[in-house]
Amino acid sequence: MIVLKFGGTSVGSVENFRKVAGIINDVKEPKIVVLSAMSGVTNTLVKLIENLESGDTNNALVQINALNEKYIEVARDLLDDDNGFYKAQVFLNKHHQQLLSMVTEKFTTTVERIIMAEGELVSTNLFQLFMEEHSDSVLLSALDFMQIDKYGEPNTNVIQDRLSKILANHLSKDTFITQGFICRNEKGEIDNLKRGGSDYSASLIGSAVNAKQIQIWTDIDGMHNNDPRYVDQTFSVQEISFHEAAELAYFGAKILHPQSIIPAQEKNIPVLLKNTFKPECKGTLIHNKARSEKIRAIAAKDNITAIKIKSYRMLMAYGFLKKVFEVFEQNKTSIDMITTSEVAISLTIDNTSRLNEITRDLQGFGNIEIDSELSIICIAGDLAQNNKGITSAIFNGLKDIPVRMISYGGSNYNLSFLVKTSDKIAVLNILNQGLFPELKTENALYV
Repeated sequence: MIVLKFGGTSVGSVENFRKVAGIINDVKEPKIVVLSAMSGVTNTLVKLIENLESGDTNNALVQINALNEKYIEVARDLLDDDNGFYKAQVFLNKHHQQLLSMVTEKFTTTVERIIMAEGELVSTNLFQLFMEEHSDSVLLSALDFMQIDKYGEPNTNVIQDRLSKILANHLSKDTFITQGFICRNEKGEIDNLKRGGSDYSASLIGSAVNAKQIQIWTDIDGMHNNDPRYVDQTFSVQEISFHEAAELAYFGAKILHPQSIIPAQEKNIPVLLKNTFKPECKGTLIHNKARSEKIRAIAAKDNITAIKIKSYRMLMAYGFLKKVFEVFEQNKTSIDMITTSEVAISLTIDNTSRLNEITRDLQGFGNIEIDSELSIICIAGDLAQNNKGITSAIFNGLKDIPVRMISYGGSNYNLSFLVKTSDKIAVLNILNQGLFPELKTENALYV
């Protein structure tokens, strides 16, 4: 069994629906296909939720009707069979009426979750109707097997048990279509795996069926060695380890959701990143047997705030760090980087929603300094401390760039440092030139 996940851009138009169908039909073994909402739909649903929450029913109705018109147009262009188009109209009318009913209901988190599930439910139903015209597939509702517990974490035992029973009812079939992102919570209500959760869905499903491989199809030809939005000369990395991919995903590589590969890694299931629009490209294979490379890739994470706590009470004191960390725990704010000296702690956060409360709670510990508009630069690869010359290759190129913090040694796969966001693009380009000498030769396209 292979699991293929297609993101919003991959199913963003009628033409793209057809491309996805072609890719699926080229896979000559049993497969589960996980689809996101069509590109732009999730953002529209978020705006609709904001309108309903604020009581702006007029704009809410505009959003609902515009979305329905978009779906009808897609169905008309996508489906050749009159009977298929009729089925689409019936289905779309049902969802249209459900959204309209939300306008008159009291806004709750339950209403919000039901609305957020609409994008995936519609995209998969339209795609299944298209598949029925050209091949044999089965539409599975993720709401029948995807389950999270009271903490919002996937209940993997339930997922595996329910999915295996469903698949056992279709032993003669080899293509299954289902939704990413959506699930049910412990109360049986519609819920979701949070934004970006379609990758997570694919990994959880792959783990549940012990898939041979999980394929994540996007609009990028694999994971690049640097950010192509800011660096001209980048290349697709052919292979990378789970540890390296996890570091890059957390620190800014947009192709993957940070949590998405954990279930695959636990079951040692290779994850292949591919480009829907360039299926001939090799993409990037994430697996445990990736060959060792000193430097694999670079990523950047923006909107970082640094907090420095300076106190001579730290000197020779125990328990000080514990008390500082408790402040962040109480304010439900995670820490990205941390460095310490005998009399100071510097750390970073990317969620500033409770910065005022954190600053207030830290005042009793010493002098507090706040610095914003910063970026974390993450360098991923085999960075074990016994490898000579790696750090010098990195920092020699940055001699003219002010570095705010450095984090190294906590992981063998990541060296991170903090710079001003205004220096980020320069840093990415300097590192690209200094760390990937193969770019200087025309034939060296991959590591």
